[in-house]
Amino acid sequence: MILEIGGVSTGLDTLQVIARQAGRAILSVYNNEEGDGAVTLKEDLSPLTRADSLSHEIILHELTLLTPGIPVLSEEGAHLPYEERKEWECYWCVDPLDGTKEFIKRNGEFTVNIALIYRNEPVLGVIYIPVQDVLYYGAEETGSWKIAAGQAPVRLHTDERASQWVAVGSRSHSAPEEAEIVARYPIVRSIAAGSSLKFCLVAEGAAHFYYRHGPTMEWDTAAGHAIVRYSGGKFTLPSGEPFRYNKESLLNGPFICSIHHTVAL
Repeated sequence: MILEIGGVSTGLDTLQVIARQAGRAILSVYNNEEGDGAVTLKEDLSPLTRADSLSHEIILHELTLLTPGIPVLSEEGAHLPYEERKEWECYWCVDPLDGTKEFIKRNGEFTVNIALIYRNEPVLGVIYIPVQDVLYYGAEETGSWKIAAGQAPVRLHTDERASQWVAVGSRSHSAPEEAEIVARYPIVRSIAAGSSLKFCLVAEGAAHFYYRHGPTMEWDTAAGHAIVRYSGGKFTLPSGEPFRYNKESLLNGPFICSIHHTVAL
């Protein structure tokens, strides 16, 4: 399927192929019993593996071929200063391996995230879970969908009718402020998930509320934001104001991802 976004033709099928190709490269490291999974630390002390680098190289190469005129902002790539980025109307926002800590823990809860940002909003998102061979995507023209191996694609809708909510939180990151916010909503149960899986759970109706207080980066949220958005949910600042991208700082502040009828704090 070809999507026209901001005057740019984007092949959705090709994006799915790219995400799966990157996922296979990640699994080649993850399943390597002889090692090749050495972990180094980046300048911000976050972990980096060979799988992160392989996935980045594949996605950068393939997106450059697919849309040569659209810049790629990847966690593992060069980050241009805001004075250059601020002129971007459209760009790819990529996390080649979201959930590196989960990768290192070997719990399978890591993803490949690819999003297209147009005028500071995510208009297309693809999330691939390599271990499960499950892919989520969302765009305005298509809505949001889940494709699991051997099963028919499923259209995603947030669970707007729920009166008792499930809150989802981070598997490896949390802050005391999050429990305080969650207590203000009709939450009956809390679950934990790694990487961008939290957004997928809200989009498919398995969870209803995800509040994140601690820092994330734009590539952590962009693909999940699009998938939640086009499944009927919302993704905003805690005040209810829109959550924007290509900010001067790529560091995100707090946000709420939820079913649509929540109220601003």
